[in-house]
Amino acid sequence: MVISMERRLISSGSSFERDIGYSRAVVCGDRVYVSGTTGFDYATMTIADDVGLQTEQCIRNIEKALRDAGATMGDVVRVRYILPDARDFPATWPVLRRAFGEVRPAATMIQAGLADARMKIEIEVDAIIGSAS
Repeated sequence: MVISMERRLISSGSSFERDIGYSRAVVCGDRVYVSGTTGFDYATMTIADDVGLQTEQCIRNIEKALRDAGATMGDVVRVRYILPDARDFPATWPVLRRAFGEVRPAATMIQAGLADARMKIEIEVDAIIGSAS
């Protein structure tokens, strides 16, 4: 038996999505998969130099994608942090604690190169709509 689920694509309007060929988020049933999200302000296509400020913008971008998908930050069950320099990770903790401190999703931090040298962090989340406690 094949179960068909609606697949809905969420866009941030970023030129990266069009140029590379991906969606900010994909909704499939009650699951939301948010792509790796950087600290770019998509309205102006600018990015701060500071990792903390980039993290704040990442969270704003993720919140919007989740909202557009019908989810909230409270629905996040998995988060992945990718930083080119692991030494920058502690500087992000105050922002991450505000965003996820009560949610406490499963989390992983990976050190890896990012697509643009200005990017100091990329965050990817998975959420289940309606799972917020």
